[in-house]
Amino acid sequence: MNRPSGPRKTANLSESIHQQLTMYALAASAAGVGALGLGQTAQAKIVYTPANVNIVPNGGLVHLDLNHDGSPDFGLSNKLRTTSASAATLKVVQEASANEIWGKGRPCYTGFSCAAALPKGRKVGPRGLFQQDPKSGLFMVALPHEGTWGPWLNVKQAYLGLKFVINGTTHFGWARLKLSVERTSKTIKATLTGYAYETIPNKAIITGATKGPDDSEPTAFLNPPTPEPATLGVLAMGAPGLSIWRREEN
Repeated sequence: MNRPSGPRKTANLSESIHQQLTMYALAASAAGVGALGLGQTAQAKIVYTPANVNIVPNGGLVHLDLNHDGSPDFGLSNKLRTTSASAATLKVVQEASANEIWGKGRPCYTGFSCAAALPKGRKVGPRGLFQQDPKSGLFMVALPHEGTWGPWLNVKQAYLGLKFVINGTTHFGWARLKLSVERTSKTIKATLTGYAYETIPNKAIITGATKGPDDSEPTAFLNPPTPEPATLGVLAMGAPGLSIWRREEN
């Protein structure tokens, strides 16, 4: 049998392989850049601060700076009156004119507004029953000379729902407190045990939540690469990598 004269037609095959290698290299590069971009932009959405601060009776206002910018957003006050008829009150006040506190929606006592004692897992967001009382603040517990009242009266631990402003944008947060109320001695023991806020404006936060849904994304890129990106990298080596790729395929 006579063999056809002239060089073998290998040029088309080489061009095809070259095109495929180029496409694989571009795909691998795009995948790497995309993963890098995601790794840089992914960040925690909730800023949580653990605390163990006693709200001491007559100890003055305990300032609460949710976003740690140096300007207090709210304050906690525990007042005890021992002269004549003893009485005690625990309340939360807004320390900026635009800030608000999740309230009861109506006066909890004649002429007074009260802060709601929210359970863990409650969504604090735009639909919350926020209100403010710039003059007196919102009462949590009141132990007057006669009678007792307040949403936090029989609560051992609960959350304040908070709405505040950062650089003109609205954010939501929570503060967790533990309480012990002695009605006979008119004594309120309160401890701030932690607080958090959502860094994305106008996004709700769940009371007790200390991490956002995207907190785990940055560490995902520290895992070893999967076989597919490694194969793309081998193909991007060009002709020397082609034999390696074929051996891997076999």
